[in-house]
Amino acid sequence: MMEKRRVVVTGIGAVTPLGNDAGTTWNNIIEGVSGIGPVTRLNADDFPAKVAAEVKEFNVENFMDRKDARKMDRFTHYAVAASLMAVKDSGLEITDENAPRVGVWIGSGIGGMETFEQQHETFMNRGYRRVSPFFVPMMIPDMATGQVSITLGARGFNSCTVTACATGTNSIGDAFKVIQRGDADVMVTGGAEAPITKMSFAGFCANTALSTNQDPQKASRPFDKERDGFVMGEGAGIVVLEDLDHALARGAKIYAEIVGYGATGDAYHITAPAPEGEGGARAMKMALDDAGMAPEEVGYINAHGTSTEYNDKYETMAIKTVFGEHAYKLAVSSTKSMTGHLLGAAGGIEAIFTILALKEGILPPTINLETPDPDCDLDYVPNAARKQQVNAAISNSLGFGGHNATIAFRKYDA
Repeated sequence: MMEKRRVVVTGIGAVTPLGNDAGTTWNNIIEGVSGIGPVTRLNADDFPAKVAAEVKEFNVENFMDRKDARKMDRFTHYAVAASLMAVKDSGLEITDENAPRVGVWIGSGIGGMETFEQQHETFMNRGYRRVSPFFVPMMIPDMATGQVSITLGARGFNSCTVTACATGTNSIGDAFKVIQRGDADVMVTGGAEAPITKMSFAGFCANTALSTNQDPQKASRPFDKERDGFVMGEGAGIVVLEDLDHALARGAKIYAEIVGYGATGDAYHITAPAPEGEGGARAMKMALDDAGMAPEEVGYINAHGTSTEYNDKYETMAIKTVFGEHAYKLAVSSTKSMTGHLLGAAGGIEAIFTILALKEGILPPTINLETPDPDCDLDYVPNAARKQQVNAAISNSLGFGGHNATIAFRKYDA
């Protein structure tokens, strides 16, 4: 059997409610800053939910011509921007020679919903002739990957995952496997989402998933007894994964090593997680087994932690199932308390937070944890970041449709 290739993270890029680059976002995360505010992209009077985690002061023209930007949905703007920043951070030069070995795998949960809504309105008012010829390529979720590969000139393995809120983590895990088995040397991967639109907001309000807490600073409160739903967010999180030998040969800086991936299905319900987080537990165990890692080695978990009743309770149960007594010794936090829930992009930015926690020796907090829920009794790093060295960490994402995904990272050790 061929030896698995080692895969490392050499670049990060992000556009989030906490900053238009990874560094600003991370600084705000460890300061416990909330990126949530009153929703401005739509009329809050039309909805029971009043707050969202919006990207602020983002100028797409810093990354592309206005003419090109007009042919892309907002989620693709975020993906291209975050990818350009990640590749620049990695120091990788994509040339005609290496381009066929550089791939892109970026997912989106709902793709160009904003474009769909605008073009539908145009069609209803003015007929098919006025619908944009770019409507379909702006709307389809794979266009983030498509446009990023065109922008970068990356001609290798090219794909897009759509697994609801597990999308970003599945994308990174799948891209990791592409390199590990030798089908690429570099993968630009993560998730992008721009879901703060009338229909998306209406849909999540209708299924009572969104918090109706009108205080933006307090609405997202994972693992807290007073939680009442998630807060919708937007943005993109992209990492550059690279074969270790390839990275060393070009003298790349290395953030961390990605070592394991687990993905499972609940086969239970379209929106509710399986009882006791059974599917999530199997995904975590699968990632640890893939990494050849004992549960006791894990020091930090970036939880899915949506601030919904069932997710937080069942994810806690799943962690206990996998880690046993060690569950009470490791740190768990939900950065969604600050970023809101970026749906398909959540796993992308949360992978970055997990990587930086390992590299910097700082564990992000779960803010707004004021009234502990007896069902959620682990160490959630409440309210303030913690300086603590950990050698291994995992990131969880769980999505509608019963998708569960976990990726495992280690501190890089030559």
